[in-house]
Amino acid sequence: MHTMQQRRYFFVIAAMAVVLIITGIIVLRVPALAQTAVTAIESTAQKQQDLENQLAQLQTQIDQYQTQIAADQKQGTTLTGQINTLNAQITKLNLQIQAINLTLQQINGQITQTNSEIGVTQNEITSEKVAVGALLRALYKNDQTGFLESFLANPDISTIWEDSESISLFESTLNVDVTQLHNLTGQLQDQSQQLAQSQSAESTAAAYAAAQAAQVAANKTQVNQLLTATKSDAAAKAALAAQAKQTAAQIRNQIFQLLGGGSLTFEQAYQYAQVASQATGVNAALVLAILNRESALGANVGQCSYQTAMSPSNIPIFLQIVQQLGLNPSSMLVSCPNADGVYGGAMGPAQFEPSTWELYVSSITSITGDNPPSPWSNADAFVATALYLKGAMQGCQAIYSAQLDVDRCTAAKYYAGGGWKNYLWTYGQATVEQEQTFAQDIATITSS
Repeated sequence: MHTMQQRRYFFVIAAMAVVLIITGIIVLRVPALAQTAVTAIESTAQKQQDLENQLAQLQTQIDQYQTQIAADQKQGTTLTGQINTLNAQITKLNLQIQAINLTLQQINGQITQTNSEIGVTQNEITSEKVAVGALLRALYKNDQTGFLESFLANPDISTIWEDSESISLFESTLNVDVTQLHNLTGQLQDQSQQLAQSQSAESTAAAYAAAQAAQVAANKTQVNQLLTATKSDAAAKAALAAQAKQTAAQIRNQIFQLLGGGSLTFEQAYQYAQVASQATGVNAALVLAILNRESALGANVGQCSYQTAMSPSNIPIFLQIVQQLGLNPSSMLVSCPNADGVYGGAMGPAQFEPSTWELYVSSITSITGDNPPSPWSNADAFVATALYLKGAMQGCQAIYSAQLDVDRCTAAKYYAGGGWKNYLWTYGQATVEQEQTFAQDIATITSS
């Protein structure tokens, strides 16, 4: 019996030694990896701050040129005025390309940092798996000895109780390790999704930079044509100087494309935007710009099934929404995932994810009277967009003072949420420019 008791104590001591050794490996290994990650993060943070400062300077210059362009456009359509406006636009576009390139550097820094964090997390997961495996093996060996065998080997109840407490300690340690492993796995999934979002932002920024460069080339060609025209006769000058100004009727009947598919006349879209604006205080032109398909540059909008496009956490909410509306979930198409693996699943003209839409249901109902409101209803979608913009704008007003900057920031937040800084000079800038165009159109139809 004494020998059996010694064997049991030996087992307990050996198992604890295994755990301590594994824990020691984790303690020694993970801090070294963590320190490397911290050093990399600190270096990246300094670089990011430098880029932020450069972007702030460019932002001031771009807004100055934007103001100048708007002023020139109001002064008339003489050849000289057109040339000055085009040259200012060229300069502004080149500054925007610089801003996009700086943003790309920021995104690349984020990708590097996230990859580093993923590496640390993967190593921590490996270490936890080793620890869990050792504990499971130790507990399995102990389970092979039944209570009766333990009692016959050592009838001292107190000794058996002490052994039982030791095993309970191992089981508690195992539970902690399993929980930690689960948390680390979730953390890895979050980091992988963050990486995919950064890669998506990178490709979007590159596409915008290419588009801006093409616009610069087109503007330069137009400037050269106008310069040539200044040497031509008066009739040629007059023909080139005359810009085809759209009438109010033409603007009203323009087709306004919605993000979530479908279309309205511009006048119908403006009426919806005006209702949303009056309820929230958000500029109707900004609401229209956000909802306009062209400002998003999205290729996969409203073309996928929720089953293949939506994140698992959003599916139950989506099913609840369509059930309340009496709709068939299989026939309600949502946005597709992008090439970098970021989930789709956004619904209707406002392109809200189900979990986001759920937050605004009561506010939408209080304005439109629809209960429940529908993500696929134009009236509800326009109001939802304005409500979201109102909240985002309040955060942007705490950062910026100039309205251009606030609107650019607000649009970027609408598109990318917490990753909005990556989209200031892509989605944000494109939306601001579209907003200004719509503001001119609204002025035309309301003054006629």
